[in-house]
Amino acid sequence: MVKKTFLVLICFIGLIIFVSTLHSQGPKKTITLPNGEVVCDFNGEWNTLYEHYGPLQFIGTLKGTLMIIQQGNTFVAKTTMDSEYSPKGTEKIRGELDKDGIKKARYSRPDLGWIKAKGEIGKDCEKIVFDDDSGVKVILERK
Repeated sequence: MVKKTFLVLICFIGLIIFVSTLHSQGPKKTITLPNGEVVCDFNGEWNTLYEHYGPLQFIGTLKGTLMIIQQGNTFVAKTTMDSEYSPKGTEKIRGELDKDGIKKARYSRPDLGWIKAKGEIGKDCEKIVFDDDSGVKVILERK
């Protein structure tokens, strides 16, 4: 009888630890818009990787940091430090969100100005990928 009680107690403690671990992971970072839609909260600093391909492959891969400021369903990403292509504070990405993800995105290139880009949001709003389909893929990961 003592063995069964001890075994049940061990199982119960294990179950509590498992459930508390799942609960502590929490939901993805979201905000609710006035119209009731729930969208990712992009506000904050993001590690950024610029992967150049096709005609821009000679530039290679560059690292940086962007600060995203979101107001409602619109957001702007600005550089946080100087680089050879953009001084600090330069707007690099603008976009709009809806419940399904990134509705519109535009990327600023030094050679072309503002151009359309595709945007995808990763799991739990921790990663965003923008691609201008003409030579630059920008990968953002939350700091």
